[in-house]
Amino acid sequence: MNVAVQKDKLKATDFASDQEVRWCPGCGDYAILKAVQRTLPDLDTPKENYVFISGIGCSSRFPYYMSTYGFHTIHGRAPAFATGIKIANPELDVWMITGDGDGFSIGGNHMLHVLRRNVNLQILLCNNEIYGLTKGQYSPTSAIGLRTPSSPDGSVDTPLKPLVFTLGAGARFAARAYDTQKTLPDILKRAHEHKGTSLVEILQNCIVYNDGVFDGVLARDVAAEQQLHVEHGKPLLFGAEKNRGIRLNTRTLTLEAVTLGEKGVTEDDILVHDEKNRALATLLAAMDGDDLPVAFGVIYCDPAPTYEDGIEAKISASQGAEAPSLDKLLRQGHTWQA
Repeated sequence: MNVAVQKDKLKATDFASDQEVRWCPGCGDYAILKAVQRTLPDLDTPKENYVFISGIGCSSRFPYYMSTYGFHTIHGRAPAFATGIKIANPELDVWMITGDGDGFSIGGNHMLHVLRRNVNLQILLCNNEIYGLTKGQYSPTSAIGLRTPSSPDGSVDTPLKPLVFTLGAGARFAARAYDTQKTLPDILKRAHEHKGTSLVEILQNCIVYNDGVFDGVLARDVAAEQQLHVEHGKPLLFGAEKNRGIRLNTRTLTLEAVTLGEKGVTEDDILVHDEKNRALATLLAAMDGDDLPVAFGVIYCDPAPTYEDGIEAKISASQGAEAPSLDKLLRQGHTWQA
């Protein structure tokens, strides 16, 4: 009698490599690594199909610490490698790890194209608003006025908002979390469920070069008033008593924070989150914790055909067609004759 052998369920430790994890003590990358390792056993992918790709930076050491296939590639070019791997073998489950400098400075061009093409992979953007590996220079997401070795008198650059860029590039999935967020694995699972490019911005602390950069949003004493956790189909409420909300100012077409019960404001005035509304997602992605809270969770999710689908359709259409002729190609179209 044939007896089917049930494989043991994978555990988080099955995805931990034998390499010593060498990030600075207190770095947010530790929490992100653990969240990913806790997430993978709950997915439907065979372990041998996982591939982790990274560029250059502190977070880009990630593939060394995962007991999976992986590539530590070159600065800013992880999207190109990830795209090539996914096209060559669409069955592989590709995860790309990058940082705010690697992904949006030298890698900005490559990031743009992987997002607009909608390659079926997950991108984890570890954003600490600083260059950590190269000793603390300001990055594309650094705040104006930040003093660093490359901006000793304070940066004058307007910071880039990664999720606004992501949506502007035509991405079909955008989410935000922070390194120690208990629901980070749930957000990673949503990203994995999405067929197409999914980008998750993960706010993290750099304890050496930009310590406390997100305290104004993540510190316990301000978190309730500074964080908006969005959920599809539910009103955009926040605050310790959930008595504050986000309303659309129809005159200026901007978002504003209001308090229920004040000036006649009721829950009917509060916007309801719609993951498929790109305009709303863009407004939510731009909120930065000044006059409005910072949005966390799945901000946009609207699937569309993937890049691999298009490639496969081209291959299928060419099968059985007339064999290509180099001579015919060279002689077609406009030619010059003496």
